[in-house]
Order: sequence, then C-alpha cells, then structure tokens
Amino acid sequence: MMYFLYLLPQRFPKLDFLHALNVFQYITFRAIAAAVTAFLLSLICGNWTIRRLISLKVGQPIRTKEEVNKLFELHGQKAGTPTMGGVLILGAVVLSSLLWARPDNSAVWLLLFTLLYCGGLGFWDDYLKVAKKNSAGVSELTKLIAQGILAAIVTAFFVFNPAIEVQARELFMPFYKDPVILNLGALTFVFFAIVIMGASNAVNLTDGLDGLAAGCTCSAAFTYGILAYAAGNFRIAKYLDIPFYPFAGELAIICMAMVGASFGFLWFNCHPAKVFMGDTGSLAIGGMLGVVAICTKQEMLLVVVGGVFVIEAVSVLIQRSWFKITKRRFGEGRRVFLMSPIHHHFELKGWKENTVIVRFWVLSIMFALLGLATLKLR
Repeated sequence: MMYFLYLLPQRFPKLDFLHALNVFQYITFRAIAAAVTAFLLSLICGNWTIRRLISLKVGQPIRTKEEVNKLFELHGQKAGTPTMGGVLILGAVVLSSLLWARPDNSAVWLLLFTLLYCGGLGFWDDYLKVAKKNSAGVSELTKLIAQGILAAIVTAFFVFNPAIEVQARELFMPFYKDPVILNLGALTFVFFAIVIMGASNAVNLTDGLDGLAAGCTCSAAFTYGILAYAAGNFRIAKYLDIPFYPFAGELAIICMAMVGASFGFLWFNCHPAKVFMGDTGSLAIGGMLGVVAICTKQEMLLVVVGGVFVIEAVSVLIQRSWFKITKRRFGEGRRVFLMSPIHHHFELKGWKENTVIVRFWVLSIMFALLGLATLKLR
C-alpha cells in the first residue's frame, strides 16, 4: 500500500517536497519500516491481547507431575498463563506486510497465506488443548496431512509457472554454487513437504521456555530477510552465485516484519512470561521460514540458519527412536537425554531457565552468521 506513494512525485512533478517519497520504492526502506511497524503494533496491542486471552480463559495446560516428574516442579507455576499469543505475532506481521509490501507480488500472498494457514492449524491445536485441559491437541497425523496440503499448494505455485518451474526443481546445497541435482522431478513435492513439515514442527518443539522460540525466530527471520533481498536483486545474486528470483526481494519485508513482531512479542514473553505464543505462533513461524527458504532456493541452508530448531527436533527424534529400540530389545525403554526437547534436558541438569534461553539465543545468532558466511564460501 505505502509502496505506491513513490508514484506521487511523477504525477505532481512541480511539488518538490513530494520527491522525498521516492524512498518508498526501495525494499530496504520498506523492510525496515515493516520491522518498526510490526514491533510497535506488538507493543501497543500486547497488553490488550493478553487481557482478552485471560478473559477467554485460554490458560496454558501444564503436563502433570506423573508425565514430567521433576519438570513439573520447575514449570508448575506457569499453569494458567494465557496461550495463543501467536495471534499477536500474526496480526502484527500481516498488517505490517499489507502496509509495506507490494500487493502485486504473488509470492507475498503465498507467504501471508502460509502464515494464516499454519496459524489456523496451530490455533485449532491450542483450542483443543485448552478445551480438554491437557497437552494432547490435534493429532500428529492430522498436522502432517494439513502441512502436506500446504506443501502441495506451494509446489503448484512453482511447477505451474513456466518462468520459475525449472529452477524450482533444482536442489542447491550450502558451499556449492551450482545445483547438486538439476531436476528433482516428482520428488519436488516430497522435498518441499519435508522442508515445510520439518521447519514448522521444529519451531513448535523449540517453543518450550519463555522467549526461546521468539528469540531464535528473530535471528533466523533476519537472516532470511537478507537472503530474500539478495535473491531478488540480480546483481547481488549474480555476484554471490545464488539463484535469482525476481519476486523474492519483497519477501524481505515479511521477514523483517516477523523480526519486529517477534521482538515486540518478547516484551511480554520474556521470563517470566505473561503470555505464550502457543502452536498458533510456532507452527506459523516455522511454516513461514520453510516457505521463505523454498522461495529463495535456500532450503538446505535452513538447516544451518535454524540450527537451534534442528537440534531441538533431532533431540526428540533420537529420544523417541532410542526409547522404542531399547524397549523392543530389553523390554524397557531407555533415554539418551533426561528429557526432550533438549532444552528440558539442560533444565533437569540444573541450568536455570534464563541460562538455557540466553545460551540458545547465542547459538541461534552464531548459526545465522554461519549461514550468511556460506554465501561467500561457494
């Protein structure tokens, strides 16, 4: 919407003061403006949102002592803290993006659709948890099916567009300037589904401590904002030997809006949290990061940039797999970690919650810097 203000100097050339509006055509300016707008929206609407969630009695259900043993002693006081706070993040990102991104860019609408689609899935999951007053929610199979449908939509967006279809089927790896696979063929859908499901569920698993997921989102979204801008600029893309997508630059605005919204949400979500993002926020953030990675052809780099999310997800896979294997072999399930996801393992090892959070934030920043470094190491 604000993008079109740069046309005013052309319509009224004699009004010199309007020439300052030329700045609205630049992605860098609008990306920063989107971040500031989303941050302010989160701050302004934060307390009102929390009061509304409290009035609706959507308190976060905490797993019982029988389920989590010692962890219940550490997190028991969080019971009743309002969840579904992800609506604050989604609202800030969507409104800010509509204000600052170009409305004639189809990828912008794809990304906003992804946010609302995954946010709706997460909202359904949070609602069931609150209604049933337990941590069950939507079944894992239902989530995977819903995320698979989204992957099919994203795949169709690329493969039915002749201008980008060939490049969309290629597979790029960090540290390599040329694609390692020239044509994934029918596996394109499978690959996109793995990226979206993996990113969405990995962020969801990370959302277990006050501010942990939101803080890691800031560094990951900021990094992909830079990658999107580079992928949408022909000169930069050519210089860095990365795939060029003319529509990708505008996605930097949505990424930066996510950075601003996440910072604003952290104002209320930092320890001790006044509100949790819930699956409403975590599934949406992960889904957005997955689709941005696809739109910039930096899918595999997400493993590096989102290193903390990957570690959290892998810790759960290791724990579950080893438990099942040892149960079949010895008749009793054994654990690799005291508890998964791995942030709970460190809590049970004696780390304070704030210590775990800040150290994971530091790791997230370092992973983001490593991801950016790969742009020159090709």
